Amino acid sequence: MKYLVYCMAFISLNVFAQDKYLTKTGTVGFEASVPSFEEVKATNNSVTAILNADNGEFAALVLVKGFRFKNALMEEHFNENYAESDTYPKATFKGTIDDFNVSKINKKTSFTISGALSFHGKTKILNKVPIIISKVNDILEISGKFEANASEFDIKIPKIVSNKIAEAIAVSFDFKLTKK
Repeated sequence: MKYLVYCMAFISLNVFAQDKYLTKTGTVGFEASVPSFEEVKATNNSVTAILNADNGEFAALVLVKGFRFKNALMEEHFNENYAESDTYPKATFKGTIDDFNVSKINKKTSFTISGALSFHGKTKILNKVPIIISKVNDILEISGKFEANASEFDIKIPKIVSNKIAEAIAVSFDFKLTKK
């Protein structure tokens, strides 16, 4: 019985000893603009993200209806026709920062992240996406960018607007995570 109590105490201490960093105000943006046409660009400033500093595991959750466009009609079309945000309300990323070690971070340190991006009911594996991490006090800032194609997520772009929207979508992200 004593052995069981010691094991439970040890496991509990390990669970609570993990260094976690969290934000609910991360930013994810995307751009699918084509030259000579109206800008197709949106930003979401209320993205939740968490990092386990002990092992580099990272996860982010985006509410799709949180993306804001300059043009309200474009935002409506995005939610109804492309993202189908009533059917697919969330986008998620779950992955690991490769060779992560919080003690290696200085002003701007380069890493890569690999994991699974889920959007519009489809999942795409991202490998070795370059990111920059900086640390100031107990805040880690993680930023980076990558490209994804609309077709990889079964998003159909109607022929009538296909020359106005890029197939390759530039995605950027920036998270300021606070130690918890």
